[in-house]
Amino acid sequence: MATHSGQRAAAVHRRTSGGGFLNAAQLFGDALRALLPRACPGCGGQLGRAAGLCAACRAHLHARVEAHSPLRVQPVPHLVTLGAYRGVNRRVVRTLKFGEARDLAAVLGEALAHGVPAHWNVGAVVPVPLHPARQRQRGFNQAELLGRAVAAGLGVPCVPGLQRTRHTAQQARRHAAQREDLHGAFRARPDALPGGPVLLIDDVFTTGNTLLACQDTLKEAGVTELYAAVIAR
Repeated sequence: MATHSGQRAAAVHRRTSGGGFLNAAQLFGDALRALLPRACPGCGGQLGRAAGLCAACRAHLHARVEAHSPLRVQPVPHLVTLGAYRGVNRRVVRTLKFGEARDLAAVLGEALAHGVPAHWNVGAVVPVPLHPARQRQRGFNQAELLGRAVAAGLGVPCVPGLQRTRHTAQQARRHAAQREDLHGAFRARPDALPGGPVLLIDDVFTTGNTLLACQDTLKEAGVTELYAAVIAR
């Protein structure tokens, strides 16, 4: 399997060798962003030509690998995050999810991708799916947008390896005693899963129930190595 350094180099080449059409589109986007006053979701300052986050907020995005979570019985490195769910991290999660600031996903996904250890040899990224009814209501799945950006940074595919089969309440908005058992809420799609380690992607880690249910489902489908990445926890 190719190393992540090689995969990332290939990913950069693909993003920068798209020809005049992509360059023109990028220039148009830069000009549009410069003309339209927009506030940075991280600090409230003006974005100017920046996409997603201002330079000062981007400088605070530091991915780290964590070893303690409900996803593992023993403390071993398995979870990449950009830190705690507060401050800039909390504001960008809420803006991505509820403010439809989709250009945030590229910024956050790139930061997460830089934190994924090369020796994990991730072969595919699997975003946590929304139930179809909720995705129709929202119009997009923020975990999928994030997953595509992480996959691009790693030079691996983002695949729909999971399907949500039961509509559940948002876990982060419920008290601990009210949170649902998510066992059976997901179904794996083995035909979409390539071999090798898988990186699960979600926007935020609260109790870990959602990622744990996804992990159990993928393991039952034959995935043996699983890691996870979230913006904040």
